[in-house]
Amino acid sequence: MRWQGKMGRKPTGGKLILARGKRKFEIGREQSDTTIGEVRIKKVQIRGGMEKVRMLRGNMVAVADPVTGMSKMVKIETAKENRANLHYMRRSILTKGAIIKTEIGDARITNRPGQDGIINAVLLPSE
Repeated sequence: MRWQGKMGRKPTGGKLILARGKRKFEIGREQSDTTIGEVRIKKVQIRGGMEKVRMLRGNMVAVADPVTGMSKMVKIETAKENRANLHYMRRSILTKGAIIKTEIGDARITNRPGQDGIINAVLLPSE
């Protein structure tokens, strides 16, 4: 968790003294770090009485094929690449933009599983 308020320094490098303290709406929450495994979902209450569905683990993905325009649910085999963080690939953490290996080929995740509660991807052209 981390406070998401103003930074502590001015552009010149001087210290910024805030006229107020921290506020509850400025705090963050822990990362969901969606991994590959048996489906596990957590509901989190957010501001305004709504809720987000966090996917903690998932093994199925809705893959859309841009050539045919069809999509289907397939099983995730492994995480191949994740440019968000080099260590995410080793830990098989799924984020937006991650390349995953599925039963029908490689796909790129197009949504944020830690905030949407589902994994959507688009099929990449085979090389």
